[in-house]
Amino acid sequence: MLADKDRIFTNLYGLHDPGLKGATARGAWDGTKKFIDQGQDWVIEQVKGSGLRGRGGAGFPTGLKWSFMPKEVGERPHYLVVNADESEPGTCKDREIMRHDPHLLIEGCLIAGFSMRAHTGYIYIRGEFIREREALQRAIDEAYEAKLIGPGNKHGWDFDLYVHHGAGAYICGEETALLESLEGKKGMPRLKPPFPANVGLYGAPTTVNNVESIAVVPTILRRGASWFSGLGRPNNAGTKLFCISGHVNRPCNVEEEMGIPFRELIEKHAGGVRGGWDNLLAVIPGGSSVPCIPAETCRDLPMDFDSLKAVKSGLGTAAVIVMDKSTDIVRAISRISYFYKHESCGQCTPCREGTGWMWRVLERMARGQAEKSEIDNLLDVTYQVEGHTICALGDAAAWPVQGLIRHFRGEIERRIDDYAASHAEAAPVAAE
Repeated sequence: MLADKDRIFTNLYGLHDPGLKGATARGAWDGTKKFIDQGQDWVIEQVKGSGLRGRGGAGFPTGLKWSFMPKEVGERPHYLVVNADESEPGTCKDREIMRHDPHLLIEGCLIAGFSMRAHTGYIYIRGEFIREREALQRAIDEAYEAKLIGPGNKHGWDFDLYVHHGAGAYICGEETALLESLEGKKGMPRLKPPFPANVGLYGAPTTVNNVESIAVVPTILRRGASWFSGLGRPNNAGTKLFCISGHVNRPCNVEEEMGIPFRELIEKHAGGVRGGWDNLLAVIPGGSSVPCIPAETCRDLPMDFDSLKAVKSGLGTAAVIVMDKSTDIVRAISRISYFYKHESCGQCTPCREGTGWMWRVLERMARGQAEKSEIDNLLDVTYQVEGHTICALGDAAAWPVQGLIRHFRGEIERRIDDYAASHAEAAPVAAE
């Protein structure tokens, strides 16, 4: 269990002052100029050495991503873009950072901007996050007033930071669709390559990072890369914000060490599963886009990228959705399937056509109005969608369905049998 002294987000629950005075009292903006004076390469090496992997879902090494930016600034300026779109169902961590600890994010933006030679940063915030945007803007205004950011600031690196409010589209959480939206166009993913580090915002070198990925960097530099890499497990280092929801006694957000066993995470922080551990049916461990895993697989499973990948799921954003035995698992996955159908931008044919088809088949399966042969047909379609689209929304739509069939095929078959039996009984009655 993570010791209090190792927590990065010490105002996660908003119990203290989120403003500049409170943030500096908790250690924010301490020694920032010293880090900048060490130079860009030093900052990137520290982030690489810490083992920090992106906290937005993909888990790509953050320092390595920063190092892809060109070393020299050419004709076009460099940009930092922070992805605060947070639209993945079950995920609610970044909003707490922006509401209660925004100065960690702002300081992280300055340091990240400096390391990639960017004088301008944009925070793209989800359309529904009204109060979060207001809290973040207040903190940015404080930072400008105190000369912590802006032109001629006391840290020696001119840096402007802007908040851009989205319009509530899930697809804009995908980094290139976000860039399109930020440019004032329809949020539709771009083909890669070219990658944003070469051709990003306004065709200029750009790095897009998640809120949590950026907000932890100042603390890593203050405490040292070895401190962060010493937490968690090899290749899965540091602390992580977990969003625990569903059938637990105390749904919550909590900062914990990477690799904490699932049962310990739920018992210590969420009061255990509703109705006890024997009532656990399944868990979606990383937000709605990752495959569910059954109770027997996850009790002592380490909650990190590699352990969850090994059981054919993923840590994603660490949005842990707990489902007890009262859950209609087929209908739950059907509901998730409807979400991805609704949020598809329609650019790629497999996603545009496949998401609606998968949802309609799942709706019939939830009622038992299907043939058993359709289960394999449905699985086959998920593989035709997965990996065949410009962005990962196709994968996100396919994986929950694959998880359902992998672990709960028997439940789908039982419904089909029950429906067939009930209608077989009803047929003679109707004939009479």
